[in-house]
Amino acid sequence: MKFAVIVFPGSNCDLDMYHAVKDELGEEAAYVWHDETSLEGFDAVLLPGGFSYGDYLRSGAIARFSPIMKAVEKAAAEGKPVLGVCNGFQVLLEAGLLPGAMRRNAKLTFICKQTELEIKNKSTMFTTGYADEETITIPVAHGDGNYYCDEATLKTLKDNNQIVFTYKDDINGSVANIAGITNENGNVLGMMPHPERAVDDLLGSADGLKLFQSIVKYWREQHAITS
Repeated sequence: MKFAVIVFPGSNCDLDMYHAVKDELGEEAAYVWHDETSLEGFDAVLLPGGFSYGDYLRSGAIARFSPIMKAVEKAAAEGKPVLGVCNGFQVLLEAGLLPGAMRRNAKLTFICKQTELEIKNKSTMFTTGYADEETITIPVAHGDGNYYCDEATLKTLKDNNQIVFTYKDDINGSVANIAGITNENGNVLGMMPHPERAVDDLLGSADGLKLFQSIVKYWREQHAITS
């Protein structure tokens, strides 16, 4: 399986994402610069964290117009796994690939720490490796991670089981403690915590590795050859 790691000017977690896939997961990965226009040959797309374009407008608002985003939208429409982490989540929101928006953290401070998450939907292509209601430890590092949506959108997210991760504690003011959501088709996941920084016990947790393993498991099942 081959993963595309999208790199915007200001990305700073692209190396972590590449390491998680190449060294810990044992799958293929390649960096794709933001001004590329095609993702042909890739089976999954990863949008890493960082400060794309310096976050000089809204977080992710400028990256949303990078040439590569047309190809990301195409990959999403084709049903390929698309994962946006932290700033990557913000980009997916700005692009309209996921509903809602990001605001400054409730206490207006940057948060960087290990965080406990609860698995709210283990049936997605990203979470089959986890157990129902399992609590996992994944680090966060963000200043604009306060997820917001209106009541109608929140109801839709709940009704469609699109809420995948929630914070065990309220760390940033996010609506319903939401830490990660999918699109209605379940192939686009945005999350603020960094699973790529939790792929080895030496890092404080290996709980994030199961997310990447779940993606590979899904892909292999979809591409299994039977006689």
